Amino acid sequence: MAERMPSPFGDPAPALSDSELRETAYEVLVAACRSSGSRPLTYISQSERSAGAGAGAGAAAAAQGPLAAAAPSLQRSLTSTAASKVKKALGLKRRETMSQRRGGDPAASQGRAKRPVTVGEMVRVQMKVSEQIDSRVRRALLRVAAGQLGRRMESVVLPLELLQQYKLSDFPNPQEYEAWQRRHLKVLEAGLLLHPHLPLSKTDTAPQRLRKLIRAALENPRESERNGEAVQLLRSNVMSLACRSFDGSASEACHWADGFPFNLRLYQLLLEACFDVSDETSMIEEVDEVLELIKKTWVILGMNQPLHNLCFAWVLFLRYVATGQTENDLLFAAGNLLMEVENDAKHMKDENYSMVLSSTLNSILNWAEKRLLAYHDTFHSGNIDVMQSFVSLCVSSVRILAEGTSHEHHRKKNDTDVACDRVEAYIRSSLRMVYSQASLIISYSSCIMRINVIAGHANGNYTNKI
Repeated sequence: MAERMPSPFGDPAPALSDSELRETAYEVLVAACRSSGSRPLTYISQSERSAGAGAGAGAAAAAQGPLAAAAPSLQRSLTSTAASKVKKALGLKRRETMSQRRGGDPAASQGRAKRPVTVGEMVRVQMKVSEQIDSRVRRALLRVAAGQLGRRMESVVLPLELLQQYKLSDFPNPQEYEAWQRRHLKVLEAGLLLHPHLPLSKTDTAPQRLRKLIRAALENPRESERNGEAVQLLRSNVMSLACRSFDGSASEACHWADGFPFNLRLYQLLLEACFDVSDETSMIEEVDEVLELIKKTWVILGMNQPLHNLCFAWVLFLRYVATGQTENDLLFAAGNLLMEVENDAKHMKDENYSMVLSSTLNSILNWAEKRLLAYHDTFHSGNIDVMQSFVSLCVSSVRILAEGTSHEHHRKKNDTDVACDRVEAYIRSSLRMVYSQASLIISYSSCIMRINVIAGHANGNYTNKI
């Protein structure tokens, strides 16, 4: 049975729904990819590669023209999709997709090759972003690029630009326009006021001014189109907060989506695109190419490899829990990735990383240990194989957390001791629970027997009197 788990990242944007945050994460992805290169990365789907020797696949590849031949990502996809390096490193087995289990693709069986699409198009489908929103975002980014030649996307406050690129007349109805305006205003509020990259100064009046401007705009989204002065005030206050630096000087890079934990929530939504939208327990075969795209957002979201490893481990673990604990490979993959996290944690001294690490590991540990402390109730002949992954996950989490504690208190405990202590605790706890349950059953049975004896005596006495 599927269950919901509280996020270790909290709820950094309570005013925004998951679908609104997903659209924002997608906008960051598209902007980051445009900033890093003008041409889209291209791939040919797995079904076409399987029939690569056929004329259909050859025609599909030819249809891409010189762009496909020039794009290095195409060559990488030919090898990495055939045998994903990411899935191999995580220990995930290659498995059939839902469509393959249902009898394969009818177009492929008739010899017709599918039209190759970009990796970006695949991610759009995976993230459940409509073509209409995708088109709107891309048109807006073209306008931004035309108006700010030479500037990279990390030096742009994306929601501010998207907010001001469209008018009411550009939308099919007023409701869509207002939803667009409100979402980007709420993103500015979350990224600049609720979870800023740098702490807000109590003496700085800019945050209060921005808060009032956002509130006024949220109450009347259409007013900003008519009030040019309000638009300029919004821009000046947003830029003053987004361009701050540690030394007080103006920064070339804009910080609007790299504050903790807002950035982690957006990144989590991007990583979820690695799972098949039609089969939630299955990671897509093109995961290598998708991750290559997602990592382009690091510069905007303030991410790095250790944060990526930690966030990806959580996504794998959460996917295992949320899909009813049916795909044991996901738990195994999360455990493998925690080994990378363990190595990262030894070298990372960042305070934000330490907080997120502790929160994430404790969430995993609390959930898993609840099952291991009473493992006789959790595991049986049908699922005993997954118990090893549970133990591995818990031991890794405890070891990483203990490593952090040992640094704080200048003491270190042997890794073997940590593992042995934990496993012994699981065994003792589970045996106590079994003994307690057995005692209750014996006590209940004894009580029933005494009641039957008393009832028998009472019945005999009653018969004798008669």
